[in-house]
Amino acid sequence: MSTQTYTYNWNADRWQVFLLAGCQAMMMSGSSLIMTLTALTGTYLAKDPAMATLPLAIQFVGMMCATIPASLLMGKIGRKAGFSVGFCIGVSAALLATWGIFENSYWIFAAGSFGLGITNAFSQYLRFAATEVVDAPHRPQAISYVMAGGIIAAFLGPWLASQTRDYFEPILFAGGFASLVGLYLLAISIVLFVKFRDPGTHDETHGPARALKEIARQPAFITAVLSGAIGYGVMSFVMTATPLAMVACGFEFDDAAFVIQWHVVGMFLPSFFTGKLISRFGVLNIISIGAILNLACMVLALSGIDLMNFWFGLVALGVGWNFMFVGGSSLLSSGECYRESERSKVQALNDFIVFGTVALASFSSGAIQNEFGWDWINITISVPMLLVMLVIIWLSHIKAQAQT
Repeated sequence: MSTQTYTYNWNADRWQVFLLAGCQAMMMSGSSLIMTLTALTGTYLAKDPAMATLPLAIQFVGMMCATIPASLLMGKIGRKAGFSVGFCIGVSAALLATWGIFENSYWIFAAGSFGLGITNAFSQYLRFAATEVVDAPHRPQAISYVMAGGIIAAFLGPWLASQTRDYFEPILFAGGFASLVGLYLLAISIVLFVKFRDPGTHDETHGPARALKEIARQPAFITAVLSGAIGYGVMSFVMTATPLAMVACGFEFDDAAFVIQWHVVGMFLPSFFTGKLISRFGVLNIISIGAILNLACMVLALSGIDLMNFWFGLVALGVGWNFMFVGGSSLLSSGECYRESERSKVQALNDFIVFGTVALASFSSGAIQNEFGWDWINITISVPMLLVMLVIIWLSHIKAQAQT
């Protein structure tokens, strides 16, 4: 079928994207709830305060470990069946985490967190699935629209965390993790209605599959991966420590939930226009702005510990994450990095690196916050942000040379 036919049917294709955005909304609401509650639940269950963020870090380890198997599985059985399997794992993991809290068992809760990481690894491929139900010119918008589903998560996740925190009182936080079951079942229901294209159809970039080491040497691939990995890693590094830092500064749980809520708004609200900004100004410019916003977060955090410092800083961090992560994903799927026959393994490698970085950031966040404090959490992010800027300058120089 011709490209013109699919351009003509953009409205039909967009409906599939909106269904994926609804699925993303459920999954990201779960992630937002997890981010709000996990460190505090770790503090509630752990004997050593330094281990408070370990379950969250274990979640990212689960995500990292599952990224490659999840992509390869979906390459074998298809997106719909793959997402259904991944979200069913989430239902089981949420029940396990809830049971761990009831049993006052730190390690059962940590095991449930690992399972939640596995299901989140599957959900991360929703953004790539969106590029596969539309034609190439609409791919940045498709990624952007799916990520915009997270705006619901900005309100639903923290609201659920706040409303269910004491649901099983005197057992704290168990209600929040139990509510994940409903979110994951809704996500399964939505994804069953999505009409995915035949992966063998509409291959616009022909050619045999290349070795991963050849693909990984491409400047565009390096830039795309670093943008996503550093953008996501820095966001996780700062956000994981934020509730702990706020409680240490004398703020209440509801204050921390408020800041995290608006941070998630900053993460996903720009998705309504990020794709159009990329099409108009170029993906490298948008990634650069994201890096600058992350540096602005650092400056705001180092300027004081008032509620507004946390609020403005975390909003800037969220918008910076959006520009870097959506930008990196768009660059990866633009046709510069892989052929259609290489899709599963390249997406798997990308997400393995991205979420490996996130896991490392989460592991170190609690330890640095506990040992050195909030200022050093923020000072640390300056180096990776400058690295991203240097890589963007490098790729821009290579493209300029190629044009001349």
